[in-house]
Amino acid sequence: MRVQEIFQMSVSSLKANKLRSGLTMFGITVGVFSVIGVMTVIGALQNSITSGLAFLGTNTFQIAKYPAMSFSNRDDLDNRRNITLEQAERFREMIEEQTAGVCLKSFDGGRVASYGNYKTNANQTIVGTNKHFLFVNQHNVIEGRNLTEEDVQYMRSVAVIGQEVRKKLFPNQSALGERIKLNGKVYTVVGVLAAKGQAFGGSEDDLSLVPITRFFADFGKNNRTVNIAVQASSQETYQKTMDRAQGAMRLVRGLQAHQDNDFELYANESLVKSFNEIADVIRAGAFVISFIALITAGIGIMNIMLVSVTERTKEIGIRKSIGAKRQSILIQFLIESVVISELGGLLGILLGALLGNVIAAQMSATAIFPWDWAFIGLFVCSLIGIGFGSYPAYKAAALDPIEALRFE
Repeated sequence: MRVQEIFQMSVSSLKANKLRSGLTMFGITVGVFSVIGVMTVIGALQNSITSGLAFLGTNTFQIAKYPAMSFSNRDDLDNRRNITLEQAERFREMIEEQTAGVCLKSFDGGRVASYGNYKTNANQTIVGTNKHFLFVNQHNVIEGRNLTEEDVQYMRSVAVIGQEVRKKLFPNQSALGERIKLNGKVYTVVGVLAAKGQAFGGSEDDLSLVPITRFFADFGKNNRTVNIAVQASSQETYQKTMDRAQGAMRLVRGLQAHQDNDFELYANESLVKSFNEIADVIRAGAFVISFIALITAGIGIMNIMLVSVTERTKEIGIRKSIGAKRQSILIQFLIESVVISELGGLLGILLGALLGNVIAAQMSATAIFPWDWAFIGLFVCSLIGIGFGSYPAYKAAALDPIEALRFE
């Protein structure tokens, strides 16, 4: 018999037992679905984080109270002292001449910006900062000007607003020179930022930049910490600048030689490394769960195929008595096993990719399809179909036609 005819007979046999075939296939679906879903979410987040790391400029590292990513005891981190504005300013004075720039920044999120009868949603971020914010966070001013050293020195009530703020407050006019309210405080708009889009699950255009000195004067110092971004003069001086920055920060924090750092120092590479370490643990967990589910499903396939051999013993005897070869019987049952496994795998891949991208979309990550894991999944499904279907197929092919015809 030709392979095409054997395949058609295999599919016809599966169609004759739709419910049984479907339930057997479901086990494979669950196993593949779990791993594809997890890999889709992780892949989408990795892409988002890699592109989002553009917020750290070239040769730039950050100093902050909290690490960029952490699964350690949050209470220990909360108990750290805040980096005060005074400490940040002293640090800047100590190291700025040895760098290309030191950006100080403090954030107040979930605020409303308003102008006349217009107002934004309560999702605006007010950033107290200085002139270096634009470069180290890869922003550009398209209207007006940036914050200046004089704005910070004289605590001026001026603001540079993001595109989302401009669109909502000034849909039909220029924002420059207009007075807006940020969390109830009045600021004069001196600049507008170019649109930047999404990063790390949020918009980078829902923000307003104000001089950091005015920020602390208007919104208070209690429970606020300053983040510091330092840009080295060149790649060659990057590590040396980082070492100096760590020493300077320890000095302004009053740490003794035997005391550990009570602040975090991190760069692009450390962020990627931290996420990859977490992602690897999640992948390993998903793989173990999927492996168990697929082995269980494989046992189910073997069981159903053995039942099928028993039910079709007389059919096999008739086919052998009229000339069907042993090889044809073997291939037919193997094809049935592989088809069940592959269909379950395909359904699992589709459902896993769909759910994974739905979750990724909730985190504002770009949708992806994990082609590599999809091909791996189909390959594994083929191995399961062949591995667990081999014994039932061999048993069917080895039946004696005379004994099979006598079977009732």
